[in-house]
Amino acid sequence: MTACTAERMAMTRLTIDLDAIVRNYRCIIALAPGSAVAAVVKADAYGLGAGRVTAALADAGCAHFFVAHLSEVAAVRDAARGAPVYVLNGLAAGAEADCVALGAIPVLNSLVQVAAWRAQGQRLPAILQVDSGMQRLGLSPQEVEALIAAPELLGDIDLRYVMSHLACADEPELAANRWQRDRFAAICAQLPPVPRSFANSGGAFLGTDYHFDLLRPGIALYGGQPRPDVVMEPVVTLTAAIIQTRIVPAGAGIGYGLTAASNTDRIIATIGIGYADGWPRRLGGRGSAFLDGQRVPIVGRVSMDSLLIDVSAVAEAARQPGAPVELLGPHQTVDAVARDADTISYEILTQLGQRYARHYVGGTIGDNPSEIHRRERA
Repeated sequence: MTACTAERMAMTRLTIDLDAIVRNYRCIIALAPGSAVAAVVKADAYGLGAGRVTAALADAGCAHFFVAHLSEVAAVRDAARGAPVYVLNGLAAGAEADCVALGAIPVLNSLVQVAAWRAQGQRLPAILQVDSGMQRLGLSPQEVEALIAAPELLGDIDLRYVMSHLACADEPELAANRWQRDRFAAICAQLPPVPRSFANSGGAFLGTDYHFDLLRPGIALYGGQPRPDVVMEPVVTLTAAIIQTRIVPAGAGIGYGLTAASNTDRIIATIGIGYADGWPRRLGGRGSAFLDGQRVPIVGRVSMDSLLIDVSAVAEAARQPGAPVELLGPHQTVDAVARDADTISYEILTQLGQRYARHYVGGTIGDNPSEIHRRERA
């Protein structure tokens, strides 16, 4: 089957703008001219295709890549053009030799992982993560104290960075951000003098005193808002074709459960996307799409392979079978969909399914970083 045939057969189309990802990356670089900027490409580059995204960023000069699991390294390694690939979740017990064979660099999150990495019998690179207050990953305060008292526990590990992770960077007004930053700096002052990494996407916008030596943006690269007052360039467009339309008489329920009855006749269109494609079931009766530039509400329940939209207000010529309905794009951002679904943009992107006809645009852009667009809080 050719790519053109597969695209004709698909009822949905996901377009990923690689140049927009690179421009968002360069926005972060512009914020932190004294630091290096990595790219977090875990979870298949937030659902957008780790190989293609990594290659575009590597070609744009990105020299550090992060994944979450060792199993994700293979999809990234070649595309990274020789840049190091770090594994955030560290070493799974028994997988140390696999990590060596892949050439991956683990983030060591405990003294047990430190000992296991040392036991490989050769000088190997690693990042050391300390818990600065998030209580998720990294050396505990007790382990940090043990390491300060006995730095020889690191042996001859080639320590590239000490890192930690911000818990509340998307809420810049919280004192927890400053408390974590100060705690991280105090811990680092007692450890070997190596470069430090602290800021995620939200942290990049907290100011230069959060940047340290290496930033690790993720969601901001992919068009999600790292905090409420910062809007990145959109990366994804998602459309689904109308399968058919029908007149639904007043009083008739629709879809599973025969819900969403109305007191007037309506024109209802069925489009070929559902929760099997990662479109949240929670959007039934509360989400929307756009057809011919007009907002059309999702009515009834979202099914596995389809959902229903009310197109009564759309011109007849624009609501014919095959017409593309925008679910993500110029009229509706990933953050807007996330708000309607009572979730976050990370979940919307990473749940996007494999049945879409995926189309990549761009991959080579010029040197000018795009502007960072800010808006006032509502």
